[in-house]
Amino acid sequence: MTTPTQNGYRVAVVGATGAVGEAMLEILAERKFPIAEIAALASSQSVGREVSFGRKSVVVDDLATFDFKGWDFALFSAGGSVSAEHAPRAAAAGCIVIDNTSHFRMDPEVPLVVPEVNGEVLKDFESGIIANPNCSTIQMLLAVAPIHRKAGVARINVCTYQSVSGAGRAAMEELGRQCADRFNFRDPEPEVFDLPIAFNVLPAIDVFEDNGYTREEMKMHRETQRILSSADILVNATAVRVPVFIGHGEAVHLETVKPISVDEISAVLASSPGVSLLSGTELATPLTHATGKDDVWVCRLRRDLSHPQGIDFWVVADNVRKGAALNAVQIAELLVAGRHQN
Repeated sequence: MTTPTQNGYRVAVVGATGAVGEAMLEILAERKFPIAEIAALASSQSVGREVSFGRKSVVVDDLATFDFKGWDFALFSAGGSVSAEHAPRAAAAGCIVIDNTSHFRMDPEVPLVVPEVNGEVLKDFESGIIANPNCSTIQMLLAVAPIHRKAGVARINVCTYQSVSGAGRAAMEELGRQCADRFNFRDPEPEVFDLPIAFNVLPAIDVFEDNGYTREEMKMHRETQRILSSADILVNATAVRVPVFIGHGEAVHLETVKPISVDEISAVLASSPGVSLLSGTELATPLTHATGKDDVWVCRLRRDLSHPQGIDFWVVADNVRKGAALNAVQIAELLVAGRHQN
């Protein structure tokens, strides 16, 4: 990372016209990240468009011809193939890349980071690429990691209920169109998804792997083990797409290594950064609690009746915000804070 100017850092947002890219720009402005200069980058088709950065407008530049030399941070969210081509180019120019795609997540040379969970892995990080985990993994581990630190977690069964925004802006538009079609007695025509999503649920996300699980489900398995630095934690996931615009829900069932009471877990979660715990019969939903919020929301914390050391809870989060854009900005904030301490 280059030495910042007196006014702050030079930051480029790649994929600035997408939902996550727009959220990155919004959050950078909201949280008053120390920025001297901001660049909004996208494909040549979007060059010349304007995107919002706080109260300012930024003209979109062409990623393909952009020179990253002299820039401090590049936040990527434009698809795996784009990151594969341009993230190494940005890193080679001395820019710290924080990548929101899955392309680098399992690369042992690339840190996979949720700041509240394993931010310490960036203590000596100087340059290169950092990977943002999958949105579903992030929100699950915000709740699971504090329990793991207290009592150890041996096994996780999780069912996700994922909003269409996880598949991008086109998927959100498809849900809107299909709702209108249904209300007007027209059969919807799927384009983004293989089957209609309006008033429906799709019990698979991403492509199937040879073991019968989808890639989305295996991401949660592999990323959890990597982030928590434990190959012994078993994760059994079922990923489901639901007709919600923004915000993922997850039903989490875990088994701890050591005995721990529900009250102890409640106390741990209540004091954990990034977690808001609801008590009793209070319910958290993507619409009422998660959308537009930074925290993950946990409710229905209870003992699993089928296992003596089992714990169940429900967790929701804004997948575009905390599950992608905010986590990336928090990584940059962590690096800046560490730089100022040294």
